Amino acid sequence: MTRLCLTSWNIQWARGIDGQVNCERIASEIAAVDPDVICLQEVASGMPDLPGADGSNQFDIFARLFPDYRLIAGPGVETFDSDGGARLFGNAILSRLPIISVRRHALPWIADGAQTMPRLLLEVIVVTACGPVRMMTTHLDYFSAAARAAQLEAIRTILVETQARAHAMPKPASGPYLEVGHPVATVLCGDFNMPPESDLWPILTEAGPGFSPLVDSWRVLHKEAHPPSFCITEQVYGPPQCTDYVLTNADLAKQVTGIHYDVATRSSDHQPVTVEFRI
Repeated sequence: MTRLCLTSWNIQWARGIDGQVNCERIASEIAAVDPDVICLQEVASGMPDLPGADGSNQFDIFARLFPDYRLIAGPGVETFDSDGGARLFGNAILSRLPIISVRRHALPWIADGAQTMPRLLLEVIVVTACGPVRMMTTHLDYFSAAARAAQLEAIRTILVETQARAHAMPKPASGPYLEVGHPVATVLCGDFNMPPESDLWPILTEAGPGFSPLVDSWRVLHKEAHPPSFCITEQVYGPPQCTDYVLTNADLAKQVTGIHYDVATRSSDHQPVTVEFRI
């Protein structure tokens, strides 16, 4: 049995509660945990209009700060200014385990009058000592409940597809048709922007035709309420609450040996969550 460790964190473009944007501070705190896979949300590039930001390419910065990892960028927002400069905002996955596949799934961006932005589900398949594992991270809509529900339904559809492919027997192929493997083992993490008692959770946690539900890693080991991961210090968006989660398929859930919400750090407006597996 070997240790597999994952940390997920909405870093708010590395802006701490003190108002300072500091990627090095974020990286130092993550490195102290020593995860194999790092899933980040709210990574920015080319956006000096964000509070405290200077427009630096944070995807490149984190790649340099973690030289033993491969960084895969998954910005949901990708636009260009009048000078041709790219403006990026979204997710990133860093892995020191080999990565054999990457997919970027655009999530629904509905127009319902709320302030919204494009969202994305980033997926990589990493190779562990016990075989491949699908790692997925996302950041769901905050202001629009309808958009959030549509994004969850889209993720479920994607999971139905991946679960079906995991059990399919592909024909020999080459070129773009070459199959690298589709594991059943799946981790889905990120900022879901909804509390543990949300009535939207059954979209991911209840079985249906062709769909094997996911399991909340916190619930595997704990009966008490989730620790807060948002609004601990700044309560502009409400009282302290949990919006950040790590979900797995049922078999991988049996391998969860620890989960920790770091409620002490103030390097972002969210708290990181780390999960350990024995696989």
